[in-house]
Amino acid sequence: MKEKSKVILGQWRNNKLYFSDHEKKLIIDDYLSGNETKQSIYKRYTGYPTENGKIGMWMRKFGIEDKFVKNTNFVSMSKKKKQQEESSDDFEMLKLKKRIAELEKQLQTAEMKAIAFSTMVDIAEKEFNIPIRKKHNTKP
Repeated sequence: MKEKSKVILGQWRNNKLYFSDHEKKLIIDDYLSGNETKQSIYKRYTGYPTENGKIGMWMRKFGIEDKFVKNTNFVSMSKKKKQQEESSDDFEMLKLKKRIAELEKQLQTAEMKAIAFSTMVDIAEKEFNIPIRKKHNTKP
């Protein structure tokens, strides 16, 4: 039969074990001061054999660096990569928006030129009484 674990620190609420910040810091200090593993310390304080990364989460929460872990940059490296991808996506979107604005400006200029040319032809036809526009349905 499974033996119930004896809780030394923490409180039971809603069938979960909760620790105060003071208790979490005590466990973290004990881990950092000795040569024991996180699991052995967690078992000593809670009675449970596995800590499931809780001590590491608490250390990150309090901004404490784990001196026993060689490379703690896995999370920050992935965040940096995502930020670089997002910034490159943002840069591409900015370039595309700038290009669209430029093309819209060129379109507006071309439309104004077409209107101006058409108006000029209309005025010339009226003043000089000569047909300038090509008539449709004429043979070459």
